[in-house]
Amino acid sequence: MKVWIDACTGKQVRYACAIANRLRQQGCKLILTTRKHPDTLVLADILGEKFTVVGRYDPTSLFTRLHESVKRTLSFCEMFRENPPDLVISHQSVEACRVAFGIGIPTISTADAPHAEAVNRLTLPLVNILVFSRAIPQRCYRNYGIKRVVQFDGVDEVAWIKNYKPELDEKEYERPLIVVRQMETRAIYAREKNDVTEKIAQKLTALGTVLVLSRYEKHPRGKLIVPKKYVDSAALVGKADLVVSFGGTMAREAALQGTPSIVVPTLLNPELFYTNNFLSKLGFPLYIVDLPEIMKRAKEYIGLKLNVKKLIDKLENPIDVLGRIIREGKYN
Repeated sequence: MKVWIDACTGKQVRYACAIANRLRQQGCKLILTTRKHPDTLVLADILGEKFTVVGRYDPTSLFTRLHESVKRTLSFCEMFRENPPDLVISHQSVEACRVAFGIGIPTISTADAPHAEAVNRLTLPLVNILVFSRAIPQRCYRNYGIKRVVQFDGVDEVAWIKNYKPELDEKEYERPLIVVRQMETRAIYAREKNDVTEKIAQKLTALGTVLVLSRYEKHPRGKLIVPKKYVDSAALVGKADLVVSFGGTMAREAALQGTPSIVVPTLLNPELFYTNNFLSKLGFPLYIVDLPEIMKRAKEYIGLKLNVKKLIDKLENPIDVLGRIIREGKYN
């Protein structure tokens, strides 16, 4: 069976590599694709996986987003004109879902962002099977006309964090180490939001060494450490003493490794971060903290790392779910 896996972001590259490892064990032939993005190519190299690069990410404007997406879609059309795959897997890749639907290939998609309305509208009606955490209510996705949903008792990040052994030079940074992830200001759902990352990060320097993982601009910022080159964030947060972010992926990667992680719900209603709340309630060190309370909570949580092995062992790995679906071969 020939399976095409498309990954559009760094997180999706991690997910794709985990899926690829499992499907190879099941005897599948794989086609892995990605696009030029701040994280994708360097991470694929770190993970030792070969991806075909198709298209690029350009969030400059709505027009550039559309233009690059159309070009990428056309490239895939040519790529699979004569020899299409038997199945497509992605984390809501707009182009992969569109091409697969257009040439009649069944599609499995993973998802964890019910607030990403634009991507949901462009992908979910075309998907045969949507796989997502049981932490997310089905009503969040049902209105998009999905044919079949499969849920699992865990979160996506378990796929690449469980049994993960990060390699990072702990002597590189002075302790305590606080990692701050910049807000995703260029996403459609985050437009017109003020980026408060630097303001928060500067305050946190009173508690220790602050390393800011900037999404796009890598220039120095006062006392803050801003790496110019790519840093393996999953490894970094596993070794950090505290993580502060504004979304979900990095917070969950940290919490699943026992690192205390603060999520600041500045972009969206915190109730929409279902998977964050799910891990928090299970006892993982993930805390939802409003902006005015950050310094107080940071002082409280910094350095309080937990042994979460027993907790993570209780979570279901989505890779197991995907592998089972593919073995069964029923996509409708």
